[in-house]
Amino acid sequence: MLDCAHGAAYQVAPTAIWELGAKVTTIGVNPNGRNINDKVGSTHVATLQETVVASGADIGIALDGDADRLIVVDEKGRVVDGDQLMALLAVSMSRNGLLLGDGIVATVMSNLGLERYLASQHLELVRAKVGDRYVLEEMRNRGMNVGGEQSGHMILLDHGTTGDGLVAALQVLAELVEQGKPASELLHLFDPVPQLLKNVRFSGGKPLEHDSVKAVIAAAEAELAGTGRLVIRPSGTEPVIRVMAEGDDAAQVEAVVDRICDAVKAAV
Repeated sequence: MLDCAHGAAYQVAPTAIWELGAKVTTIGVNPNGRNINDKVGSTHVATLQETVVASGADIGIALDGDADRLIVVDEKGRVVDGDQLMALLAVSMSRNGLLLGDGIVATVMSNLGLERYLASQHLELVRAKVGDRYVLEEMRNRGMNVGGEQSGHMILLDHGTTGDGLVAALQVLAELVEQGKPASELLHLFDPVPQLLKNVRFSGGKPLEHDSVKAVIAAAEAELAGTGRLVIRPSGTEPVIRVMAEGDDAAQVEAVVDRICDAVKAAV
């Protein structure tokens, strides 16, 4: 099952996958100039989830409008994000001697579960700032050929220097065929740890520079040390502070995020 989001790959993606021998059923392949990403594609996977389960498809592939992003749905209708896909590609390419640098590059937003899983496979997760340009820069610095983001943007340097959802999908499908396992087994290599992201809007100033906020953040980092991770960053496009925490204890993660958000709000 292939969802092209009424976007750039609406012709080439179904044709390429069909020519490789797959039976392809499509949605999101009728662009009219206004319906791109409209309740379809990798940013709206509910339609694909329902269709995969109802049709008995082996796998669902969702691209976005400009086809640089890939999200997968397994045969049970569960969403598979970029972290799981990067784990699969890393292990597969390492097994076949194709992975350079003994690891991959992801961003600070990728789940701690991915990092732990790769470590168990003797592979490294290098973290870059959010954004394809930073992932690519770090890949080049480290001599690595696989990188991407939890959102489904993946860069495979053996094939190109930008995200390409179709190329990534073909790699996933190749592994599915080679291993002969259902997508629900193949594409769930690790259990993500609880992760929570909240945005705090502010009207002006630099709330992260307030001593009161710094103190709360320092306490949160100490509390999560060894069991979790904290990422706090201002948005590059709007007056918003993004507060993300993850760790083994979901209640602790939520409490940490709420304390930091409250501190930021009090400082603005």
